[in-house]
Amino acid sequence: MSSRELVRQIASGETTALAVCEAHLDRIKTIEPKLSAFNTVTAERALDRARALDALQKAGAPVGPLHGVPVAIKDNMCTAGVPTTASSKILRGYVPPYSATVVTRLEAAGAIMVGKTNLDEFAMGSSTENSALGATKNPWDLERTPGGSSGGSAAAVASGMVPLALGSDTGGSIRQPAALCGIVGLKPTYGRVSRYGLMAFASSLDQIGPFTRTVADAAVAFQAIGGHDGHDATSSSEAMPDLLAALTGDVTGLRIGVPRAFLGEGVDAPVLAAFDAAMATLAARGATLVDITLPHAGYGIPVYYLIATAEASSNLARYDGVRYGHRTKIEKDDTLLTMYERSRDEGFGAEVKRRIMLGTYVLSAGYYDAYYLKAQQVRTLLRRDFEQVFASVDVVATPTTPTPAFKLGEKTSDPIQMYLNDIFTVSANLTGLPAISVPCGFSAGRLPIGFQLTGKMFDEATLLRAADAFQRDTTFHTERPLLR
Repeated sequence: MSSRELVRQIASGETTALAVCEAHLDRIKTIEPKLSAFNTVTAERALDRARALDALQKAGAPVGPLHGVPVAIKDNMCTAGVPTTASSKILRGYVPPYSATVVTRLEAAGAIMVGKTNLDEFAMGSSTENSALGATKNPWDLERTPGGSSGGSAAAVASGMVPLALGSDTGGSIRQPAALCGIVGLKPTYGRVSRYGLMAFASSLDQIGPFTRTVADAAVAFQAIGGHDGHDATSSSEAMPDLLAALTGDVTGLRIGVPRAFLGEGVDAPVLAAFDAAMATLAARGATLVDITLPHAGYGIPVYYLIATAEASSNLARYDGVRYGHRTKIEKDDTLLTMYERSRDEGFGAEVKRRIMLGTYVLSAGYYDAYYLKAQQVRTLLRRDFEQVFASVDVVATPTTPTPAFKLGEKTSDPIQMYLNDIFTVSANLTGLPAISVPCGFSAGRLPIGFQLTGKMFDEATLLRAADAFQRDTTFHTERPLLR
């Protein structure tokens, strides 16, 4: 069931939070060994909370918008008393003394955390194969990736282990796995959701958002976690609208920009066909399709992998075996530098090391102006492209990914090919714009395909309205992988 339906049944007395929690934990017990979506399952903690929620409801307490809904949290968000590893050896055994703002807000809305999900180490990757705890598998095909870096959260929702999960999105890490797993993934406007308690990868790009099966569930979840937070200096004070009220189903007059020149080379034919059909569905509901150009969108990948790696190099400097993280075994003749080097070498995986080295290089003397500064300048040009486009359209539509899910191991030896999988998603992070991925079809091999809508700053309401209207006329989001 959807989150909204679960809440309705619990509130009406048709079922209880405890029964819902037990059912989902049973599902996890059955399915998790096949997928490796969870790093930690917090069964007893979840059952205790479910009993407490039932007791509060029986005593007449109001039912929250996510009352009794089982949720999974990506394992780079702090959870008090529960291990938080970012799927890295360097944080093995770390138990935070506090919870991320998004976690406390979900629980305030009545949600029940059932576990922490797997990810590419420190959210650096597009396939969840860079996890120190092993790769997560796609529920639609166990030989394929669920996407990344939030692959565990996406797989958990797609397989029915939870109806709602949180992920983080630095260059597409919510939308890309949502597309590859056939579910909804929302990346809000930068600053709309607090990053307090999120382990930083690239601080000017990171954003937290929900995975759900329906757009309406995404609206409820985003409503719960969004809004200003004094713990986050980048948190926006922009007021949150009533998002469920925005889901009218009416897209008459909505202008959808389609950058056709950007959708050519490298996009699989089934993906393009599903995208075109999705646009036709929205047009049949009254939307207008408008040809647009984004002149600098093609530079998104190199710009992203300069800025993101530079910020990663800075953010991960703290994991040195002294202030944070794994410390190597000290030998008699070790120097402080030796200890730093060996601790980081033992604690970080290959992809994290690659990005730290790239970032350190582009920030170094003699290269800063040529690489990092130039990337920031092109980032500004990309932002201006969208500002000009949004003067005449309401949203921009593209496929979410150029291909359906690829096989595990298929791209691990070629980082550039892996990076190119984010070609349509990085722009929203570089510009701070909100974007959503919605399931819109299947390949011949029954692999999910998604399309992406990018909106104006702080205009998630329009994105959700358009995406919800699409789901009212389609059934792709009701399809389920055949897992038993």
